[in-house]
Amino acid sequence: MTGDRSGRQLSLATRRELIQAIAERYHAAARPAKKEILVEFIKVTGYHRKHAIPALKRTSGARAEAAPRSRLYD
Repeated sequence: MTGDRSGRQLSLATRRELIQAIAERYHAAARPAKKEILVEFIKVTGYHRKHAIPALKRTSGARAEAAPRSRLYD
């Protein structure tokens, strides 16, 4: 456990709700504001910065399916 969180644990459901709430602000914000939102999110959740960025970018839990690729050869 890291020293930042001082023994606090957020449940998975709480983290998901928090991600949904903050992701809306994150998407609407300009770049300087995104940095502040990200720092706030990291302090609350204890996520690593590089893990928090994709978590805030994807708002739904389901991943988008990739489109089928076209054939390269005959």
